[in-house]
Amino acid sequence: MTATTATNATTDPHERIDRMEQRAMLSALWLFVLLNFIFRDLHEIVKADFLAGALEGVYNGREVTDVMFLIGGIIVEVPIVMMLIAWALPLRTNRWANTIVAPLFGLSLVGSAGDLDDYFHFGLILVALAAIVWKAQGWTAAARSSNPTKKHRFT
Repeated sequence: MTATTATNATTDPHERIDRMEQRAMLSALWLFVLLNFIFRDLHEIVKADFLAGALEGVYNGREVTDVMFLIGGIIVEVPIVMMLIAWALPLRTNRWANTIVAPLFGLSLVGSAGDLDDYFHFGLILVALAAIVWKAQGWTAAARSSNPTKKHRFT
């Protein structure tokens, strides 16, 4: 029996479950990145030198500005958006978005670690980002099978 693969009811249920599991894993990895990023920053608040600098409007020797807050907001928003993208985009687009965004997000972390726990959290984040790229690239076959113009044989 030959069928056209599409996102409708003719799609093999096992294939649909596999795609949902892939999306869930990718979303979970981005959540892992976000939580490590947030908790790395949260624990800094209790440090005396951080509090003293915050009272003076200084962070890492630089004056705190609205632009700094905007950049920080954008950086934190990346994993949040990528969690949604994992569920919203078609697999082929999803694969490329994650393959491009994960390394760029990793590069945004370079040079921002200051102490041992920063290195710990950033190490975990970098491992998760590598897993994101690995999982996204593993979707090559699935992305090809989601092409609605290609004929497939279901058994």
